[in-house]
Amino acid sequence: MFEVKYTNTAERYLKKIKDKQLLAKYKTAIDKLRHDPFIGTQKSGDLRGIYAYDVKYGGISHEIAYRIYEESNQLIVILLVGTRENFYHELKRMLK
Repeated sequence: MFEVKYTNTAERYLKKIKDKQLLAKYKTAIDKLRHDPFIGTQKSGDLRGIYAYDVKYGGISHEIAYRIYEESNQLIVILLVGTRENFYHELKRMLK
């Protein structure tokens, strides 16, 4: 099982969620990633090395972007969490 850490941005976003069902969906998805981080899709191009996992809730697509560090200590770092709208633009801005 992988250890999960969060960036400040991801942690703040998750703390702001008021909808308990949506928060439960995110927590379930992160638990799935903890057991098998390769279920997400690996990105290419300028987002190479980053994985993304879709969470559907209320007809809206939400995303979890993360990196896997398995060579050192089996760690997943959740980079960004949010709705699909402008998600990858924000992720690219955050990585610069």
